[in-house]
Amino acid sequence: MRTTGIIRGIDEVGRIVIPKEYRRMLKVNDKEDSLEISMEGDRIVLRKHMPACTFCGSADGMIEYSGYKICRNCVDNLEQIVGQQVEGE
Repeated sequence: MRTTGIIRGIDEVGRIVIPKEYRRMLKVNDKEDSLEISMEGDRIVLRKHMPACTFCGSADGMIEYSGYKICRNCVDNLEQIVGQQVEGE
């Protein structure tokens, strides 16, 4: 396999500097965004982290409650469940 692109070293604590051009392409803000690190076979893959619903994994219509990200659909489902439990008491 042929290597293309920018080659960076790893420092003594395992850090790698991601080139600014790549951060711009991903629209990653150094102070506000996070990267998701995963393995695909023998490769380390970096992706911009996109918050997803704690329950279903959707990224649509997110709200935050007590530190958890929850989509609007799951909030609606939870409201129905709570309503049913209150009626059953």
